[in-house]
Amino acid sequence: MPFVALVLTGLTACASHDEASLSESASAMTGESVTWQVQSEDAVAATALTDLVSVEGLQDYIDEALENNASLQQTLITLRKAQVAIKSADAADNLNVDASFSGAKTENSDANYTSALTVSWEVDLWQKISDSVTAASFDAASARSAYQSSRDALVASVIRSYLDIITQQQLLAIEHQRLGVYENSESIILKRYRTGLGSLDDLDNAKTSSANTKASLALYENAISTAKRTLAVLLGREDQSLSDFPAVTKFPEVLEPMLALPEQDLARRPDLQAAYYAIKADEANVKVAYKALLPSINLSAGLTDNGVTPSQSLFSNPLWNLLGQVTAPLFQGGALRAQIDDAKLNTLNSWWQYRETLLNAVQEVQNALDNEKAFTQREYYTNVAYKNALSSADTFSGQYRQGLVDILDLLSVYDTTFNLQAQRVELQYSQLSNRIDLGLALGLGVSQ
Repeated sequence: MPFVALVLTGLTACASHDEASLSESASAMTGESVTWQVQSEDAVAATALTDLVSVEGLQDYIDEALENNASLQQTLITLRKAQVAIKSADAADNLNVDASFSGAKTENSDANYTSALTVSWEVDLWQKISDSVTAASFDAASARSAYQSSRDALVASVIRSYLDIITQQQLLAIEHQRLGVYENSESIILKRYRTGLGSLDDLDNAKTSSANTKASLALYENAISTAKRTLAVLLGREDQSLSDFPAVTKFPEVLEPMLALPEQDLARRPDLQAAYYAIKADEANVKVAYKALLPSINLSAGLTDNGVTPSQSLFSNPLWNLLGQVTAPLFQGGALRAQIDDAKLNTLNSWWQYRETLLNAVQEVQNALDNEKAFTQREYYTNVAYKNALSSADTFSGQYRQGLVDILDLLSVYDTTFNLQAQRVELQYSQLSNRIDLGLALGLGVSQ
């Protein structure tokens, strides 16, 4: 009777945690209820980040990064370790076979040799081992999703680095144009001075602008080298010169990914999937912790034999034994209950981590949508300002030749024009990069 009561108590303990699971609550939260910003008509449906951009050499870089990136390979090893843990947990449900052989000799006696073979097995009556395997499987699923998230983030970083190099190259080209204009202005000033229409002070001002521009050239040349080294690290290259970078002088078209309006499900984001599987794994661990209160049943069988020679001890006339054992925890100072509480708290913590991941995902999408709208407006007005600046530059250039304005006014107009041209390039890069961020926020990635 005491044993039966103990079993019933354990079963009651296992049933006591059968409540609405946190994983079910998490699966119902995928961002479907969010009211999203309205997108432009140019947005397109896409299933992968690589659907958004197509440019020479980019896909080769992406493939190289996925193969050689050091950080990604470490994440892959974490995934493989989680998969090995499944086999380790499943092994507890298999037969254990042990063999031993020993020999001994004491003074005034013959040598004695003993051999033994033991087979043991734990009966998984309460599905405790099965729950451990389930927990390990969900841990592996979480690691697999985390690996996919790392792959997606790596591809996004490669695309952004590629665009950054193009940006720095365009900014460098603008500075070369600026320097050419200033050096041409120096020639004009000298001609005017020789004809008595100007002063050498104008030449000093022009040379000052040229020197400042040459300093900017050095800055952008270094920025290009830095951007190439950044991409080379992502590719896993020791040679970071990136000499094979294609001669691309213009930005590629990067499409704006479209939300699945009117409802957008963020469940395809791998980081959200990883957080969900972490909850499922912790819930399985709660079951394992409860079932640790229940008795364990072990069966074992063995053969033993001895003899005065090794050959005689190798089961020529063995003795066999069969043992069934039931072990139940009676008192462990509250350790098992503490393990249950700890497992429950881990599950609750995983739920809040899922919640935090979801909120961050919603924020990332909303930020990217707002940024897209802002970049479009800024780009429009910057283009208007640039066209006006070009017109002003032509006007002031003619007026300077006629002596109606001084060199400082002309150089100021040139500065404004080239600054706006550089601003257009930087805005375009920011918008294209933001579209990659939006695709990543929506769960677009790369296939495994």
